[in-house]
Amino acid sequence: MAVSAPLLDASGTKSKDFELEEAVFGAEVKPHLVHEAVRAELNSDRAGTRGAKSRGLVSGGRSKPWRQKGTGRARAGTIRAPQFTGGGVAFPPTMRSFEVKVNKKARHAALRSALSDHAAHGTIAVVGKGSFGEPSTKAAVALLGAWDQKLPLLLIAHPEEEALIKSFRNLSKTLVTVPGEVEIAQIVWAGSVLVSEGAIDDLQARAS
Repeated sequence: MAVSAPLLDASGTKSKDFELEEAVFGAEVKPHLVHEAVRAELNSDRAGTRGAKSRGLVSGGRSKPWRQKGTGRARAGTIRAPQFTGGGVAFPPTMRSFEVKVNKKARHAALRSALSDHAAHGTIAVVGKGSFGEPSTKAAVALLGAWDQKLPLLLIAHPEEEALIKSFRNLSKTLVTVPGEVEIAQIVWAGSVLVSEGAIDDLQARAS
């Protein structure tokens, strides 16, 4: 079964149905792979830079604070032990990586699943070449109004399509990216997806 999306001009008028690659936009949706891929992408954005000092890292406390016996107090070897004010933390958090490995085949399958879900629900469209000869936020708003899809919006454009990128990048609830940097989490987040005709081949090649 052929998979297609409306080809829109700058005014949002559909000129024809743009045929999409069935292997990419008509693939079986696998939610568990999408979940794994999104989790891995979000984890990779976590800094993991929090930390605290253990008793071995806190400065000072070299000498025994009082003698072992005869004082009536509990024995202590250093004032940098966790029970003392200014002492080290018993089990301190340390620098760590939250990275989760996802195999290349699984990532590609997750990307195809996310794109296929939008194609199946009719929330993806293609912006024709040359539709935006110069930057125009007004034209971008008109296109979205005519297309009448829910926000947030993800626009995937070729890096050289500066007029198209500048037209959409200032809109609220809109994210603009390029095929080489698009994330599965962004596609899942988006209520609708716009792909430029100049970027569609690169996007399909990445998901293949």
